[in-house]
Amino acid sequence: MFQVRLHGRGGQGVVTAAEMLSIAGFVEGKHAQAFPSFGSERTGAPVVSFCRLDDKEIRRREPILEPDCLIIQDPTLFHALDVFQGLKPDGYVLINSTKDWHELGIADRVSHLPKGHVVGVNASGLAKKHVGRPVPNAALLGAFAAEAGQISLESVEKAIGTKFGGKIAEGNIAAARAAHAAALGEELEDA
Repeated sequence: MFQVRLHGRGGQGVVTAAEMLSIAGFVEGKHAQAFPSFGSERTGAPVVSFCRLDDKEIRRREPILEPDCLIIQDPTLFHALDVFQGLKPDGYVLINSTKDWHELGIADRVSHLPKGHVVGVNASGLAKKHVGRPVPNAALLGAFAAEAGQISLESVEKAIGTKFGGKIAEGNIAAARAAHAAALGEELEDA
């Protein structure tokens, strides 16, 4: 079972990101589960969401305490919460930021992770460019597909198309493609 914990703030699409990740898992024939955990339901408040992916039925229902991957939609949370709590020693960390780990104040928290397991992507910037709003969720799922290898970019695109329609889906798919390329160290010509 591959477990993902997503951290962000209200209004950034954290809950929607977990839902789309589970849809992408379903598209690939996996069993998937997504659910949120939040206190005050207001814009800007910390929000945590969870997603599990597996080849067999998932019976667990509790929050993910030992994630295989962390997706951090808002790096200001590093100074507000211990988002790294329980991360597996060979886990993945995906951050919505272009700052280096020292600038973010997390170098000591990620230095032990394997090479390529910590990736920063300007997901908010890509969303702003392609969707018109700095909502990083779909872009980060594109980067997740590149970094963790648990789902394909095509499945992410189908999940986005299932959740959204029209120009919103097209923009989010473009942002996911650009973030996927960025996570691989490539650059799309129109990104």
